Amino acid sequence: MAPDPLTEEMEIQMGPSHPATHGTLKFNLRLDGETIRACETEIGYLHRGFEKMCEQGTWNQVIPYTDRLNYASPLINNFIFVEAVERLAGITVPARCSWIRTLLSEVSRIADHLTALGMGATELGAITVGFYMNEARERLYNLASTATGARVTVSYGRVGGLARDLDEQFFEEIGPALEHVKRVMVDCEKLLESNRIFLDRMAGVGVLELERALDMGVTGPMLRACGLASDLRRDEPYMVYDELDFDVPVGSKGDNFDRFNVRFEEIFQSIKMVEQCIERMPSGPWCIDDPKLVLPPKEKVYGSIEGLMNQFKLVIEGVRIPEGEVYFAGEGANGELGFFLVSDGSGRPYRVRVRPPCFYSVGALESMVTGAKLSDLVAVFGMVNMIGGECDR
Repeated sequence: MAPDPLTEEMEIQMGPSHPATHGTLKFNLRLDGETIRACETEIGYLHRGFEKMCEQGTWNQVIPYTDRLNYASPLINNFIFVEAVERLAGITVPARCSWIRTLLSEVSRIADHLTALGMGATELGAITVGFYMNEARERLYNLASTATGARVTVSYGRVGGLARDLDEQFFEEIGPALEHVKRVMVDCEKLLESNRIFLDRMAGVGVLELERALDMGVTGPMLRACGLASDLRRDEPYMVYDELDFDVPVGSKGDNFDRFNVRFEEIFQSIKMVEQCIERMPSGPWCIDDPKLVLPPKEKVYGSIEGLMNQFKLVIEGVRIPEGEVYFAGEGANGELGFFLVSDGSGRPYRVRVRPPCFYSVGALESMVTGAKLSDLVAVFGMVNMIGGECDR
């Protein structure tokens, strides 16, 4: 006897070619009509093997791989990795280096949140918001290009410092760029605050209970949207976050609307921190002065055999990090981004393990969409801000 199509649950696959599933990801859905009864998430493969690739190069050669973890905020990945290596090696970087790292981390966080919010709004039909936020993000990518020479694959951090110092052009450009972001945020708020479609698709949708979020290891804006003011920049300060004045926005219901608002408010908090960094930026060196850790100036490389040999050994053999292991985590744009590193005393990592924040957020997705309508899945997934490079295992 054929099953009754009106009562039978249906299993369908959504993605990975669906425009809302971001490339490699696929949802295995079990539906009762349009109601989601189960949602198994397959993150797919990007075929990069990030952690094993890191073990094939020197410590500084890992930095380009960290760019690819989260392409929307690569500078944060760079700096948290080198901070982990420096803790393993007992290195203290100059003050200007720490201030620059903090400044650029917050610029990257703004760009990441603009990406998440703009794309999330676009997927609900508010495409003008997406255009406005992409335009604002473009100004920040231009800033990254001025500072690092690249827009996305920045590779700007170095063990013991930075690739180069910030120049005057960067400080001339950053003020107008931040003012532009502020104007865009005001315009987008006006576009969305009375948008019935946006509000109906966000408020009360994709609710994640705080206890469930903690059980699943969710961190960052998604956890703060559940009502817990957890932020590693404030709770376990690193770089110069303990010297900055900023608030930690939180939500109350843990729904899409709270997740959107938390990221929205965090953009203004990041701007506040960037302005403090600019105002208080110290002068001085941006790298430690140690030929065993930092490449020599080019004039020494081209003008002396000692400089040439110094560069050769650092590039070929790598910076030698003392034997030991460390776990260090910082506040990535999506939550706790951590690196567990093991050194055998050579110039290459013996083991690298990364804790990617949105891997855990994607794990909580089923809890957020079970019982919801199929059409809500796109909105909920948009506010998870899944990044394939972070999830790649």
